[in-house]
Amino acid sequence: MNDSTISLPWLVIRQDDNGNRYRVGRYATRAEAQKIADSLDSRGHKQLYWVERIGQTQTQTQGQAQAQAQNGDGTLN
Repeated sequence: MNDSTISLPWLVIRQDDNGNRYRVGRYATRAEAQKIADSLDSRGHKQLYWVERIGQTQTQTQGQAQAQAQNGDGTLN
């Protein structure tokens, strides 16, 4: 398998204090991307990190994050 056939549909996005957004990295699985986002978030900086799938809007991602926070167990409704 070469690089052109590898699918990396999960992104870790960082938003700084000024609202600027940057792609931190692309990952094969949501779990892998979430692990990176959690690791970066735990460093205590003011930046916000989240995971989204390529083609997914931020509004959809935020809605999922809110549902996840409400469940408290990492599952979605």
